[in-house]
Amino acid sequence: MAGEEPEHLTRAARRESLSDPLAALRTPDDPPWDVYLTGTVFLDIVFTGLGAAPVRGTESWARGMGSSPGGVANMATALARLGLRTSLAAAFGDDHYGEYCWDALDQGEGIDLAPSRTVPGWHSPVTVSMAYEGERTMVSHGHEPPPGESAPAVAPHARAAVASLTPGVTEPWIAEAARAGTRIFADVGWDDTGAWDLAGLTDLRHCEAFLPNAEEAMRYTGASTPRAAAHALTEHVPLAVVTLGADGAYAVDRRTGETAEVPAIAVAALDPTGAGDVFVAGFVTGTLAGWPLADRLAFAGLTAALSVQEFGGSLSAPGWSEIGAWWRRVQSVEEQDKAALARYAFLDALVPETLDRPWPLRRAVPTIGFRRSR
Repeated sequence: MAGEEPEHLTRAARRESLSDPLAALRTPDDPPWDVYLTGTVFLDIVFTGLGAAPVRGTESWARGMGSSPGGVANMATALARLGLRTSLAAAFGDDHYGEYCWDALDQGEGIDLAPSRTVPGWHSPVTVSMAYEGERTMVSHGHEPPPGESAPAVAPHARAAVASLTPGVTEPWIAEAARAGTRIFADVGWDDTGAWDLAGLTDLRHCEAFLPNAEEAMRYTGASTPRAAAHALTEHVPLAVVTLGADGAYAVDRRTGETAEVPAIAVAALDPTGAGDVFVAGFVTGTLAGWPLADRLAFAGLTAALSVQEFGGSLSAPGWSEIGAWWRRVQSVEEQDKAALARYAFLDALVPETLDRPWPLRRAVPTIGFRRSR
C-alpha cells in the first residue's frame, strides 16, 4: 500500500550512518520505492595490487582480492547506500554464488528483491576483474536467464527508475513506468553493432535524463566535442549529462535552458569498476532531492571519485559516512583551494554531524565461504 514503510527498511537500518536525502519531501502518498532498476547480477571476483597487466604464458600474483555482487548490483548498492529505497528485479542462480549475491543485497544492503527470482538450474554469471595502473581488465562468463525470469512485465511503483538502453531493443516496462509517473534515467553501453543510431534507442523518448560518456555521446550525435554532443542530445531527451572522465561532467537541461560543468576531483584511482554506476546513483539522488543542476553534477562526481579509491564495484560505493569523512578531511587541509571548497559547501547540510571512523576508510573484504560467528 502506498505510504507504508517497506518491510526491508528494518534491515536497512543496520547500515551505518544512514542519511535520507528525501526526508523533507516524503509524504504518506509517496510510492513505496524511490528507485527501481533491473538487469543482470554478476558475482564479481576482483584482483588488485597487480604491478602490470598479466603477461601471456606467465603467472601473476595479486596482493589483494575481494568478492561482491556486480553488474546491476553496483548501481543498486550505490543507490541504497545513499539512502534511497531501492527495488531490484534480477535473476539469481540457485548455486552458492547466487545465494551469496542475494544475501549480500537483501540482508547486507537492505535492497528490495521482491521483483527478483531464483532460477532453478541456472548458474550465476561471473566476472573476474584485474585492476592495475588505474585501469581494469575483465573476463566474464554467463548465459541469458530463461525468458521472463529476469524482470516482471510491470515495474513496481517508484519515484524513478534507471534503465540501461540497448540499441534496437524496446523494454515495455519503461513506457509503462513513465506513463505511471516514474522518472526514467537512462544510460547506455558500447554499441557493438557500430551503427550508433539514436533512432535505435527507442525507449529514450520515455526518459527524463540520458547519461552517456563523452565517446558515446559524440558517436551517437556526430558532434565534434562532448559539450556539443550534450546540446544535440537535448533534441531527444530533456536532460543530457555527459561524463568527461578526468575532466568531470557537463549537463544541459532543455526545459530550463540551464547548463552546468563541474571538474573532476583528482584522486589516486585503485579500481574504476562501477564508477559510472556510482555517478548515475549520485545524480539520481540529487535530482530526486531537488538540488540545483551543478550540485547534482558535483555530488555525482564526488561519489564516483570516492568509489575508485576502493576496489570492487558494489564494494566501493560510498555511503554518507564516507562522504562526510571526505568533506571534513578536505576542509582541514590548510592549503586547500577555497574556491574549490565552495563548490561542495552544499554538503554541510547533508553529511552526518559526527563520524565514528577516521579518514581514509577501508571496507572489510567479503570472501565467499567464511562462516558467520554465532
